[in-house]
Amino acid sequence: MRAFRLNGFDTAPEIEELPRPVPQEGEALVRIAACGLNFADLLMLTGRYQDTPAPPFTMGMEVAGIVEALGQNTDGPAPGTRVAVFAGQGGLAEAGCFPVARMVAIPDAMPFDQAAGFLVAYGTSHLALDHRARLQKGERLLVLGAAGGVGLTAVEIGAGMGAEVIACARGAAKLEVARAAGAHHLIDSETGDIREAVRALGGADVVYDAVGGDQFKAAMRASNPSGRLIPIGFASGEVPQIPANILLVKNLTVIGCYWGGYVGFAPDILRDSLAELFRLYEAGRLHPHIGATYPLERAADALALMKARKSTGKVVVVMSG
Repeated sequence: MRAFRLNGFDTAPEIEELPRPVPQEGEALVRIAACGLNFADLLMLTGRYQDTPAPPFTMGMEVAGIVEALGQNTDGPAPGTRVAVFAGQGGLAEAGCFPVARMVAIPDAMPFDQAAGFLVAYGTSHLALDHRARLQKGERLLVLGAAGGVGLTAVEIGAGMGAEVIACARGAAKLEVARAAGAHHLIDSETGDIREAVRALGGADVVYDAVGGDQFKAAMRASNPSGRLIPIGFASGEVPQIPANILLVKNLTVIGCYWGGYVGFAPDILRDSLAELFRLYEAGRLHPHIGATYPLERAADALALMKARKSTGKVVVVMSG
């Protein structure tokens, strides 16, 4: 089978031919149909992601496909079941063996490309806004990086929860995508003054930040007293250093939220969250946005698109084998 492998942090990943894997106890072999890319995949290229495995490894954290076989003494989805998997690695390949504990059956009507980009993006936003920030109807939600893979889902979920959503993204095209997802107000991060624009709208009660850097600093200063800020990622490349005096004076709360961490310490919370998200999807209330689709042989181009920050929604790699 073909796989997109990283052999070292100082080398570019490339397609390699590997033996088809055999599932061990607790695993299932999945014929992969699609792999959703995440910003963390870019960090893995240089070993900067917190869960980067030691090279060599097959890239791709998030997959969807069909179960082909189960390991010995393993209870799990029966062969033929359509599943999505938060794999952590191994997704950019034509097949992979993954722990059954990380698999979830997907609705029959959900296309594989949507399923491959659903778990992390929607799961992160739902966990952050509902479980962590306790977003309330009528509150004002500011989403930074609002047209990206996770940001766009935060716009959609936040609007669905009854919040007044302010979307901040680069350029008119990206802002139009955010508007279509339910944003009530739009701020162009290239030309607008985020701090003043948010203040003019009444300030932010909750900030969902996938960007970091100067945008986080502006959002913090535009937050209302007792506001909550959720750092999700740092697409700007700068991890903001948070001045405690501002938190004190404005009674602000900064809430960490790493979706993948819950796999280890609170998987029941993830299961409940995903069950609710699939219910909303089947009810027609969630509409995953696939911004670009690439074949496996162009996985490097897919990563380059994300690195250039030219994508909207999810970038997905599909398998033809």
